[in-house]
Amino acid sequence: MTVRRDFKGPVSCRSELVIGQEEPSAAAREQLARGGSVLLHGPAGIGKSTVLRALAAEYAPNARTVLRCSATESESHLPFLALADLFGLVLDEVSGKLPAAQHTALESALTGRGESTLQRDGLALRLAVLSTLRALAAKGPVLIVADDLQWLDSASAELLGFAARRLGETPVQMLCAVRTEEEEYDRHLRACPPDTLSVRLGPLTRTQVSALLGHRGYAGLPRSTVRDIHRTSGGNPLFALELGRALAESPTPPRPGEPLPVPTSLRALVLSRLEMLSVEARRTLLVASAGARPTPALLHAAGRGNAEAECAQAAELGLLATEPEDPAVRFAHPLISAALYAEAPAQERRAAHAALATAAPDPIERARHLALATTGTDPEVAARLAEAAALARDRGAPSVAASLGLLAARHTPAGSGPGPDGRRLQAAEDAITAGEVDLARDLAREVLTRATVPAERVRAWMVVIESAGQALGDVDAVFPQALADAGDDPRLLALVHYQLAWRGLVVEGDFAEARQEAAHAAELAERGRDRRTELMALAFQASTETLMGHPNAPATIKRALREPQHPYVACHHNGVGSARYRWLLMSDRLAEARATITALLREVRRRGMVESEVHFLRLLAETELRSGHCGRALDLSRESLRMARDTGIGESASATLASLAEASGGSTDRALALAREAVGHAEEDGDQMYLSRALTALGHAQLVAGDDQAAVTALRRVRELELGLGITDPARGRWHGDLAEALVRTGEQAEAQRVIDVAREHALRLGRESVLAVLDRSEAQVRAARGDQHAAEAQLTSAQDRLAKLGNGLEEARAAFALARLRTLAPVLGAGRAGAAPVPGPTSYDEAARLFRRCRALPWLRRVEEAAAARPKQQPEVAPAALDGLAAMERQVAALVMEGATNREIAARLFISVKTVEATLTRVYRKLGIRSRVDIVRLAAGRRAK
Repeated sequence: MTVRRDFKGPVSCRSELVIGQEEPSAAAREQLARGGSVLLHGPAGIGKSTVLRALAAEYAPNARTVLRCSATESESHLPFLALADLFGLVLDEVSGKLPAAQHTALESALTGRGESTLQRDGLALRLAVLSTLRALAAKGPVLIVADDLQWLDSASAELLGFAARRLGETPVQMLCAVRTEEEEYDRHLRACPPDTLSVRLGPLTRTQVSALLGHRGYAGLPRSTVRDIHRTSGGNPLFALELGRALAESPTPPRPGEPLPVPTSLRALVLSRLEMLSVEARRTLLVASAGARPTPALLHAAGRGNAEAECAQAAELGLLATEPEDPAVRFAHPLISAALYAEAPAQERRAAHAALATAAPDPIERARHLALATTGTDPEVAARLAEAAALARDRGAPSVAASLGLLAARHTPAGSGPGPDGRRLQAAEDAITAGEVDLARDLAREVLTRATVPAERVRAWMVVIESAGQALGDVDAVFPQALADAGDDPRLLALVHYQLAWRGLVVEGDFAEARQEAAHAAELAERGRDRRTELMALAFQASTETLMGHPNAPATIKRALREPQHPYVACHHNGVGSARYRWLLMSDRLAEARATITALLREVRRRGMVESEVHFLRLLAETELRSGHCGRALDLSRESLRMARDTGIGESASATLASLAEASGGSTDRALALAREAVGHAEEDGDQMYLSRALTALGHAQLVAGDDQAAVTALRRVRELELGLGITDPARGRWHGDLAEALVRTGEQAEAQRVIDVAREHALRLGRESVLAVLDRSEAQVRAARGDQHAAEAQLTSAQDRLAKLGNGLEEARAAFALARLRTLAPVLGAGRAGAAPVPGPTSYDEAARLFRRCRALPWLRRVEEAAAARPKQQPEVAPAALDGLAAMERQVAALVMEGATNREIAARLFISVKTVEATLTRVYRKLGIRSRVDIVRLAAGRRAK
């Protein structure tokens, strides 16, 4: 029998129901799966009931009986109410199993008939609850689901606790949730079994809040607004959803710098306590809520003479959080501040801002308060705001600069110089720098509806194009309009042609066209005396030439490094510093590349350049990966991906690098998922350049996962794409070795050698030493597959030594792994060949394991361990001469079949897929005129019998 399973939800919704609480939910699942009990706890609105329902729906099918209660504050004074909810429907089922005294006491408590109390029938009631649970459990597992444990009536809590402490091995589990603020949750554990796991649900991250809002239909909110919702809600999902709903329903969004509108549903949570404050204390808190970093000194300066006493009164009511060592005035929750501000009349808010406009110590804060205290346009106020925006920009706070710039535009009278649209465009450009591309695009579109000045229109078009990110195909219609607005002005034309260079690369996939457009943009910018655009165009030209393997790349980089430089271009992710880093990395100068990218990352963080930070985190991760520091690369790539997803900037590129890092130092499953995500993004955006990178990551992950045929398919597509793009430098994607090795394992040695030969020609021309060493490693495996073991071992040994000297730790370890496999399998590989001799050297995988362990290359280390475990304990006798006519791979597989190895064992030993083993055996059967692997074994037996 199952009781009250009405909380069961559809399986497909469970992951959505617990957005942001996956980790604590997983801990609870593990405890429930072990047969234990769980107590979920956290503040109001944090999602306890949601998680409780999801877990109950998941584990209810495992129980024969499910008992449920959900207490409320208004009913918490009624004795035995929770007990009635739990046992009311099962009393008849167990009544015959209870002694008469226990049954009478329990029935009286549950029905309200009679005068049963804990004082009078305490022992009988306690034993009755215990006996009832034991009787139910005798027929099958019991699950008790109790929500809002804090409102459980004391009598029910006492009886449940008594039974829970005495259940022992009885199959009864409890899944409970309790609201806790500052108080301890421990006292609520008294109603649960002794082994209960307490799981705290914490606040959501900004990314999780964004996902939650999107799931509930509020996906159209700008990222800057989502950031404000996260800050105001404190990561509380209930508060975040209510704020999102209020914003969606509001006809006018809040002005820049103003708190979010707080809906009545949330104001009610705090206004009851606010009403207990004196009028003066409330005014003091209003000033504090309007300030950015309020302190008693600031409140005094703003005219609140009794600030300390009034703040103490608020702290006693739980409105302010007090810390002895922290002088700041901090609200107990951001929502209290927002509700207080939203409830205040507009006139009182302006008065608070006016007071802070003279009291705030920081000029940026003073300007913001002055704007919020002023109504209508005012050129003096607008000028002060523009100055404050410039100061915020210099301090590395572009998001603040954008907010101040918008305020400046709103206070700027029409017809003044600079005008309101010029200031809006500056705010849009600051928003681009801060990663708030939605805001930037909306501002530019607004300017375009009325601007007539060509310079403003072209500037706005540039913001629209930049806000598209990699999806430049979506803004194709913009380019002709921007060219028309630019007319014959070389400064404006330079801006458009610089973006056309990006379009040629991303949309058309044509490096030659991109290089030509970049060179033209640099010439136009030089003519128009626009050094910033000239340097950006030269940096882009240098990057394309580097990736193309063009001989002019070093000269273009030197030209871009000439003085005068521009501070923005110097650290921009598409600037000359980035171009120089790429050239250093591809030239195997890893130490210089790391120093360069570390300095760039430090500078963009100082300036608040979010898009560049995402980019440089990714490049630093790539450098660490090349150096064999897989753990460090994994951390950096995950950080870059988190930022990319949070801002919507560079998600495809960050997912690609994260996939490579996961394949080398994390999880191959995550690597495959991330690579497929990156491929999907690139295909959706029509981005040919990043599509080839994403497919490279996919092919690599498939290779590491042992799916050689899939790796061949993905990497062949990369080859076709790069041929079309005009990329000839094999150091760009470094996929050639992976493709060659996958082809060897699928028995296509001739194509593998062609891949190596083409890549080697370009690597020799460009001096790419690490690429040449990797190609030698791959060629050694081709030679081994063809039976030339001595040459293969010599080539692998040389490749490993060269990679070690170049500091390519991971590639060095892969060479050691290939060498260990070759030495282990040497007698098998040479079986049946006239004059074949054993290859000397150790057959241990210890050296490869040591090198992979040094790199923290966990997926590769697992492959070494699998290969070591599968190596033959005893070499087979000489194979029949009939095998001499087989190809090398066919002979290897046949020889291992003679040894008695299964297809899976053969795949592990030869580092190929099971499908490849099956296909190879089919060819062996056909060539030898036999039908099955049994016939191969008979051939071996026949040879030994002679």
